[in-house]
Amino acid sequence: MPLELGVWRIDQGLVALKATGLDFESRLQDLLDQDITIANRGWMVIGREVGTGFDSRLDMLAIDIVGNLIIIELKRDETPRMVVAQVLEYGAWVVRLRAEEIPAIYRKYGDKHHPERAAESFDAAFCRRFGLKEVPEEINQSHELVIVASQFDATSERIVEYLSEAHDVSINAVFFRVFKDGDREYLSRVWLRDPSAVDAEQELRAPGEWNKEFYVSFGGRRIWEEARKLGFISGGGGRFYSQTLYMLSPGDRVWVNVPGTGYVGVGRVEQAVVPIEKFEVTDSTGKGVPITTVAGLEIAEGTPSTVDPDKAEYVVRIHWDKTVSIDHAYKERGFFGSQHTVARPKAAKWVHTVERLKTLFGIG
Repeated sequence: MPLELGVWRIDQGLVALKATGLDFESRLQDLLDQDITIANRGWMVIGREVGTGFDSRLDMLAIDIVGNLIIIELKRDETPRMVVAQVLEYGAWVVRLRAEEIPAIYRKYGDKHHPERAAESFDAAFCRRFGLKEVPEEINQSHELVIVASQFDATSERIVEYLSEAHDVSINAVFFRVFKDGDREYLSRVWLRDPSAVDAEQELRAPGEWNKEFYVSFGGRRIWEEARKLGFISGGGGRFYSQTLYMLSPGDRVWVNVPGTGYVGVGRVEQAVVPIEKFEVTDSTGKGVPITTVAGLEIAEGTPSTVDPDKAEYVVRIHWDKTVSIDHAYKERGFFGSQHTVARPKAAKWVHTVERLKTLFGIG
């Protein structure tokens, strides 16, 4: 059924807020450009009104931490078939886009929309945005199609779900509405399909056999030496980053990658995911204490679930088989990478990565 979103004020009785129109040609696109995290915390905008050579321009182009591209197309007043056909056409263009063309796209975007950042290179901006030391060696290994709308009709919903479920197209839709309360305006958002759940489904439906080895991304403000010493992995800052930790069960083997740096550890899950405030470590007296009470740990500053369950930090206990320091991380061309905290990839690149890492770490 079509998506519909309502907002009510409840501090002075039950009062429905009025939904207002939004000028998609300018205002929403400007808001997304101003802060793309209102759509997804893991994206960085690299282009607006990008020419494709098909006598058309895609609305926005973004990139994630591992170099995958995201096509963002605003629905405006087009019919469902028109907007889906348009975004698929852009996908056909992006799949042929060479990595060396992306800095030029970013430069044009900066010159036109952010002259204050025009002197900053794509590499510098990417590393600043994601807290990395260098850009991934392989850019645009996959892409995602995202339709942005203020209303989503039943036909559009059926088309998107059909393409995703029956043909494994990485396509989704995000629904924005603006509500007014006096002179105040509020922007709301809901995804047609939960992005983390969609990715998990696509992993299971992908061709090939999963090798039973889990990929883990460990980055952001998190400190690898803390995880290495205390035996854990973690994720948070949004359900997109924490939800996949629930895929792990005791006994599962994980290979840990620090984005932009390389693979640093392999180990087995000892305890399933728990909120950070429930994760205990051993203190100097041999007593178990909550990790949040240990002074000087960066991880201890993570948001507890009692404050905000959606943005909280969640932790999985790991027994490390082998680890290396950040300075000795293993990074080679052709290694698998993903923005998801946990993944169970079926890609041939993942099989190659694990077999190579087994040799590097001396693991059978």
